[in-house]
Amino acid sequence: MKIGIFGTGYVGLVTAAGFAEVGHEVICVDNNPALVQQLKDGQIPIHEPGLAESLKKSTESGNISFTTHPIIAIDFASVLFITVGTPAQADGSANLSYMNDVANTIGTVITGHKTIVVKSTVPVGTSRRIADIINLAITSRNTDATICVVSNPEFLKEGEALSDFRKPDRIIVGSTDANSIAVIKKLYESFSRNHEKIVLMTQESAELTKYASNAMLATRISFMNELSKISEKLGADIEDVRRGIGSDRRIGPDFLYAGAGFGGSCFPKDLAAISTMAKDAGVETPIIDAVQLINIQQKEILIRKASSYLGDLSGLTCAVWGLAFKPNTDDTRESPALQLVYSLMNSGAYVRAYDPIVKQIKNDGGHSKLTICANRLDAILGADVLFLATEWNEFKNVDFKHMGRVMKQKVIVDGRNLWNPVLCRSFGFKYIGIGRS
Repeated sequence: MKIGIFGTGYVGLVTAAGFAEVGHEVICVDNNPALVQQLKDGQIPIHEPGLAESLKKSTESGNISFTTHPIIAIDFASVLFITVGTPAQADGSANLSYMNDVANTIGTVITGHKTIVVKSTVPVGTSRRIADIINLAITSRNTDATICVVSNPEFLKEGEALSDFRKPDRIIVGSTDANSIAVIKKLYESFSRNHEKIVLMTQESAELTKYASNAMLATRISFMNELSKISEKLGADIEDVRRGIGSDRRIGPDFLYAGAGFGGSCFPKDLAAISTMAKDAGVETPIIDAVQLINIQQKEILIRKASSYLGDLSGLTCAVWGLAFKPNTDDTRESPALQLVYSLMNSGAYVRAYDPIVKQIKNDGGHSKLTICANRLDAILGADVLFLATEWNEFKNVDFKHMGRVMKQKVIVDGRNLWNPVLCRSFGFKYIGIGRS
């Protein structure tokens, strides 16, 4: 099938790569000429395992191309995906301006019949409003073009996005139009061969399902972070508790890790959006509000723990391992690690940070107290304390004996409960974890 994709951000590129791999022809549209040229040259602006290789292969085979001209993609494709960003506004609501711009563009040039697929995360009712915008533009042109708008939210985990696209748990399709449903089923046929993964529902239900999924996962994380505080006070170990409750088939082990809070581009934004939507509809959201509050508080827990042991951090050298909000990505949006770095500098501490992928961060104050190091060992030289902020694989097995030799003080604040406390203490370290007495 011939596919046009509006937006070459994270969702757009992964979607394009996934469809091109199974033989569909894809044209990606973006209004940023420099970005389009970069993509044509085989360079991608994000770090996602396997994505660059997949896009390169499909570009060379001719299954993917990039353009700044929307009319090329609209004329070419029978299915048009909208994957543009919907960033949070100051009040927590989603900014739909990019979405509306794409809808207007489609409506002004479309001919014949097209299936429009809204894959961006959008408030409930957006797909219908997109249809209204396009149809209004079509009517003003006095043309016989027709559309059907389908909601098809993405469920892609950063760091595992291509795998998620290739082997989806479910494919949510919000539509009651038989012809459009048939088009989407044919489009995703290669991903549903073992068993039927398409779940049909209305547009509104599909849009809410996306928010509900992220809200549920975030709730599990905040619940464990709240439980970690109880564990510390009562002498329990949250890691034992995690394994215990995660063994229950009704609960399962995923997203039960206590830590320094969640970040990224999705959970914080989507929680704010669903809360705003609900309140606009006259519905209170005490659970979702609590999830957000717990996460805000949790992002300060590492510096609080260090201060409770070391006292005033001013003038101390603090090593931070990890800057991305999670492993296998370069995304630092809402990252607890970044908040830790800024809080340490504001406390007067010197920060030596290292991340396997992130090599620079925003430093508005031009802090001379910040050094981004080339490797993890360089970061801990002369450090008074080491903060483990992101659980990259290369941090899992380290030489504590050598670390003890090069650090000034042997203090570890393990923000992801990655290491064995007994092992750390056997090398003379003061080990401080989350929910571990």
